[in-house]
Amino acid sequence: MLIAGFPAGAWGTNCYVVAPAAGEECVVIDPGHRATQGVEDTLAKHRLKPVAVILSHGHIDHVASVVPVCGAHDVPAWIHPADRYMLDDPEKALGASIGQQLMGELTVGEPDDLRELSDGAGLALAGLEFSVAHAPGHTKGSVTFRLPEGTDIPSVLFSGDLLFAGSVGRTDLPGGSTAELYESLARVCLPLDDSTVVLSGHGPQTTIGRERAANPYLGEAARGHGTGEPAPRRGL
Repeated sequence: MLIAGFPAGAWGTNCYVVAPAAGEECVVIDPGHRATQGVEDTLAKHRLKPVAVILSHGHIDHVASVVPVCGAHDVPAWIHPADRYMLDDPEKALGASIGQQLMGELTVGEPDDLRELSDGAGLALAGLEFSVAHAPGHTKGSVTFRLPEGTDIPSVLFSGDLLFAGSVGRTDLPGGSTAELYESLARVCLPLDDSTVVLSGHGPQTTIGRERAANPYLGEAARGHGTGEPAPRRGL
């Protein structure tokens, strides 16, 4: 399997391009702020043809380049229905104090072909099978994407802004919920094998085992009494 990732834009949001191998079809995950050139460079380097864009949630730092990427390659995008409104109205999703700072440089809106994700769905794209899990908390429509273990690779979880190395997503923006975040951590992340590789929306890769042992928020979720507002801030 080929997974190529790069941080993009003002918030260093991780965009991932995933394919069975070089020279094949691929899926683009979270083409965010100023990610278009990075996507094109990655496609050219590995001789890849995108067939879809999938979005972990609707914040502008994860979706700002979805329209140009989809338009350039005539491919659909997928998002959870609870976050669909953010594509047209990012200011409403972020609050006026953040949203107004961004609106002058952004082209907002939906791509021509936009489809909706649902919890437990399987997305068969580019010869890969992504399992979708609804994981609200950071936003109402946050999801994760998981690829199963293969003969030569462990399972991979694209966690969006649910789980980071040593941290979790913020819950202080519109639609955020600390209680839902901890519930999502317990339901989506804790049952996974320790060997599962976690590729987050921000920061370095990690594993479920490493986070189970050292991430205080995942520890709180495991004990069933996480209530504290996540303090670290990564991205939006």
